Amino acid sequence: MGRGHRRQAANKRGPLTEEGEAGPHSRAPGAAKKRDSLPEAAEKRDSLPEPEADASCGTDTEREATKMDVYRAAQLARPEMRGVGDDLDESVTQTHGSRSTEAVEEDEFTPKSPISMPYIPDELNDPTAYPAIFAAFKEAQVKYTAKLGRRLRLLPKLAHSCHLPIRESAKEVVLHAAKYIIRLSSSVDGKPLANCCGLLIKWDPESKTGTVLTTAHLIRSKHPTENHWEGRDEYNIKANVIVHLLDGTTADGHYLYHQEHYDLAFFKVRVDKPDLPSFSGSVHCGQDVFRLGRDDHMNLRITHGRVEHQNPRSNQRHHYMYFFHQKDDSLSHPKNDCYLPDKKNDDYLCDDDGGSIIDLDGKVVGLVNKHLRLKKSLIPSCILDKCVDLWCEFRCIPRLHLGMKFSSIKLLDPTHIDKMWRMYKIKDGLIVQEVSKESHAEKLGICLGDIIERFNGESISTTVELENMLLGRCRDHLDQGNRLNEKINVSIQVFHTEERLRRNINLIVDVSEGGEVVKRRTYPITAIEGTSSSGQSSQNVAGK
Repeated sequence: MGRGHRRQAANKRGPLTEEGEAGPHSRAPGAAKKRDSLPEAAEKRDSLPEPEADASCGTDTEREATKMDVYRAAQLARPEMRGVGDDLDESVTQTHGSRSTEAVEEDEFTPKSPISMPYIPDELNDPTAYPAIFAAFKEAQVKYTAKLGRRLRLLPKLAHSCHLPIRESAKEVVLHAAKYIIRLSSSVDGKPLANCCGLLIKWDPESKTGTVLTTAHLIRSKHPTENHWEGRDEYNIKANVIVHLLDGTTADGHYLYHQEHYDLAFFKVRVDKPDLPSFSGSVHCGQDVFRLGRDDHMNLRITHGRVEHQNPRSNQRHHYMYFFHQKDDSLSHPKNDCYLPDKKNDDYLCDDDGGSIIDLDGKVVGLVNKHLRLKKSLIPSCILDKCVDLWCEFRCIPRLHLGMKFSSIKLLDPTHIDKMWRMYKIKDGLIVQEVSKESHAEKLGICLGDIIERFNGESISTTVELENMLLGRCRDHLDQGNRLNEKINVSIQVFHTEERLRRNINLIVDVSEGGEVVKRRTYPITAIEGTSSSGQSSQNVAGK
């Protein structure tokens, strides 16, 4: 974009609007109409952080405000989209047809102000004592919801794929895989902590010890929120771990390592030479698989189902795929078996956290890593394989922290993929769902609704692909003799949907083995007329 175009664009910026948008980041007077004609907005319950994700905010007011966000943003999005046809799409094409989408240099781009969520500090959270502050908060909340709604209208509705299961007998395959499925239990000061399954993945003939891979939930001592991106889980590496072996004996499990972002843990146990699993190189959506685990009596539990790939929810990590099954397929034994607890099928299945997912050839395609009760999340073998290799060679599993959360265009409903193509000529990439407060990504102007098309020069389609790239880059970093907790540069290609502008930028990221935390940007309402403690108007603090 030349200087003349930038000067012309600057002259188009309008005066103060009713919504408080003014200053160097305000939009052109007609921008609202243009935004109204973009693709259908995402359903707010899918694309907005869920109420659990706001547990860290602390006050009832904030939690209630978040519920209002979802409702109001949904109401903002729906009316404008009713009856919208090709005429509106044509209108946008005509309006923006002359805009170039070629990559531009960083110094030619003016970042937008990030959107901040208003809240009332605990010491002022009394509507009787501070009625003016509550009135200012409501006013700021309306503006915040309106801004959020406008950004969300840039995105199509997120939708999940579905596949029909395929039935096939594979008794011998299951029985072979059962030879490396064990059970583990943990306790702290004599009090039970967790029960999980695990896989024997390595064996040392000299020491006659095996390495067990399982979920870090086995030693998780605190889990205050379902939102993993808050990083509030705590783990007790000194927990007493017992390994329940196939012959009915038990042995002490000795802690080796755990990785909090992927929720994986490694333990050492003395055991005779076991059968070891082989990992599949890939797993695909709709694949016919078996989920294996063991109950409290070491009975094998088999569930037939399929793998599904879908966009993660706002509180879920990016590396998950999902296991789905028919309810009447849930139990491999009669319901009146004396060994089985008197529970519903879904409850019964919730105990095989850390168990394996195998394909019809008996290869491991995933590790059960339960995140939500209703949908059984799993870590696919492509991620597991890289994690195991990194730990075996470097005794750590680092990951790049980008400071962003994403969803995949590829996993949207076909109708909305088509709209993305018609509106932006983009059919692949990751939609930015949230940018961490004060991260380098935020400083570079990346925001909600933008699309990451390439990572280090490679096109990217899903969040699982992204995780593979992040682990691969960490491998290169360690191979070169570098260390953990260093900062490195990665190249990303981003398309700004609101500006219809494509940029290639260098992003500074952390190499860390900890769980990534994505902080939501907020600002306090502490005075009359929405003035923050810093003296800024809530109109400006909320972002444009």
